[in-house]
Amino acid sequence: MDIVETCGKGTLSSGEPSTKRSITSIYDDDEVVGFEKDAEIIMKKLIQGTKERDVISIYGRAGLGKTTLASKVYNNPSIVNYFDLKAWFAVSQAYNRKMLLVEIFKQVTNDRIKIKEDIIYLIVLDDIWDVEAWEDLELCFPRGENHSEPYSLKFLTVEQSWELLQKKVFRGENCPSDDLLKAGLQVAQHCKGLPLVFILVAGFIAKMEKEASLWLKVASDLSSYVLGEQSLKPCLLYMGLFPEDHKIPMYDLLKLWMAKEFVLNAETENMEEASRNCLSDLLNRSLIMVAGMRVNRDIVYCSLHDVVRELFLRKLIKDNYIQLAVPYNPYAFNTWHNQYSNALEFIAHPKFNTWHNQYSNALDLVVRLRFVRALYLMDMELSISWAIVMQSLTQLRYLALSVKHFKFMKWISHLHNLQTLQLKSHETLHLRADTLLVMTKLRHVNIDSFSVVWEDINDEGCFEECSTTMLENMKSFRTCDMQLDTMNARFWWRFPNPEELGLHVKVVPEFPLFPIPEVHTRLHSLSLDFSLIQFFDSVGWERYFIFLSNLKHLDLSCYLLTEEMVLNIARLKKLESLKLFMGFSFGSNCWDVTNVEFRALKYLVLHFVRMEEWKASEESFPVLEVLFIEAGFKFKEIPPSFADMPTQRLIELSNCIHSLVVSATNIEREIEEDTGCDSLQVVIKKVNKCIY
Repeated sequence: MDIVETCGKGTLSSGEPSTKRSITSIYDDDEVVGFEKDAEIIMKKLIQGTKERDVISIYGRAGLGKTTLASKVYNNPSIVNYFDLKAWFAVSQAYNRKMLLVEIFKQVTNDRIKIKEDIIYLIVLDDIWDVEAWEDLELCFPRGENHSEPYSLKFLTVEQSWELLQKKVFRGENCPSDDLLKAGLQVAQHCKGLPLVFILVAGFIAKMEKEASLWLKVASDLSSYVLGEQSLKPCLLYMGLFPEDHKIPMYDLLKLWMAKEFVLNAETENMEEASRNCLSDLLNRSLIMVAGMRVNRDIVYCSLHDVVRELFLRKLIKDNYIQLAVPYNPYAFNTWHNQYSNALEFIAHPKFNTWHNQYSNALDLVVRLRFVRALYLMDMELSISWAIVMQSLTQLRYLALSVKHFKFMKWISHLHNLQTLQLKSHETLHLRADTLLVMTKLRHVNIDSFSVVWEDINDEGCFEECSTTMLENMKSFRTCDMQLDTMNARFWWRFPNPEELGLHVKVVPEFPLFPIPEVHTRLHSLSLDFSLIQFFDSVGWERYFIFLSNLKHLDLSCYLLTEEMVLNIARLKKLESLKLFMGFSFGSNCWDVTNVEFRALKYLVLHFVRMEEWKASEESFPVLEVLFIEAGFKFKEIPPSFADMPTQRLIELSNCIHSLVVSATNIEREIEEDTGCDSLQVVIKKVNKCIY
């Protein structure tokens, strides 16, 4: 389970280990230049205002930083700890009233039947374009007489503009020359006090030589520079096709870029690394924004500012960029298709879930899309007749599909160019390994609700020991239903280079999870979902879960945390993040790691962990930075030794009992008293005073 922090709009065949670089934003500023007083005023209104419903609106021109200011207030610890529940929603110019209200209700009720009246809510409606939209939505909220004076966000002064520009370009250092100072002030004036424009300009000039003439040239023709670099241009234009305010999942975006071959000219043969480098470059230039990240700061979602997106859309129209994304006008499609014949290479972005409402027989369309490369149909359950059509789409590189009545998945093997395969079904379907083994270009597979059978079986039902097919390009494989039987050991060597692996372990295996450890030296991320009840009656099952030494990220769900299992984890000298979900501490219900050292662990996430006591020494987590606990109902306190761990920067608790909250705040206070600084931040999202 991933913990994602919302950021503004919306709610990570060489024998060497992977050197995968985490994609994080280079802009983690604690303050926003020019907004300090604005944030202070708004927070005072929120905390010291009425307990009844109140409306605080921020208005101003696009690019002034309204969303940035609201986000800084929304994520401020004082606000986080004051409100019992917070929720953020992007309304956008074209919004669906029903869908928006349903989503608001789901978040503020946590999917319960009714809204609690004894807690304090903070609900942010971002990106409202006109008064009529608010009047439409206001009727659905509790009645109230309070409506604070709208807060007008002002343009930055020249001095504030230069301060922002200098901060982004020189990273806090002073401007090195008078010529650059004069040029910088001219840039500040040229950008008309809009923070968004300054950030975009700064993203480019920070990469340039420190020459005044270059700075002024960027400021005077920003749009040309934004889309001028050919290696970034197709990636940016492609993102402009996503809906307004859409939180674009990183998992999908990078693989869609790969399917479209946007990064082939990069200085690396590894497509994943090239895509990540491209994304990092776009982030560093502030052309795209972070919309959600994990506790370890890996980015999960990104998005485009409305102003930037409009710039890209204008360029798409001007250049007659031949792409088709659904939903679309089915009548206009016929004219378009006749004009461009079979030039179409792309259809569908994730979450375009209104296609079936606009075009009742999508099958007729796909028949004509012989050159389609990326197809996302995860939000539609398709009939069995689709199998015949799908196998004809031989140019597919990316396929995300929700299936219902497919008895056999043999047709997938016809897609020889496929790189990414995502499958979902609510029924138990079977996918044989030999179906995938002929797809040698596969790089990423994510299978949900399938039963994956890993036997090489020929038509006569015999095991083919002579088969030598290997999927050397496979980088990630995830399935929620995989049978680990006695024959699996023969097949693991067929996947020599995986970097990420996710498995649902249904029964106790009869052999080690990694029987040939020297083969999988690139694996750095492992997620295991256990069928807990199967392991209660088993003795010595831990010996089959000796993990590979190069692991950096480990997620365990529905597990038994025995002493031997803890030691197996602690042996991982490179392990940086550990997530434990719905686990039991076997025997005494005490997780005692007093004499255990997790020497590289920086991020520890505990969800619904059913232990009653937790013991640790100051040597247990020597480099821990972040501790996240959700629904801690059983154990009553964080070990006091956490006050002696100097690397900690964040303890975040969500829906935990009061005593656990008290222990966290005591640790925070003790560190501040001992060191004289507030290096540890404690964030409390919700307190549950009942022990479940």
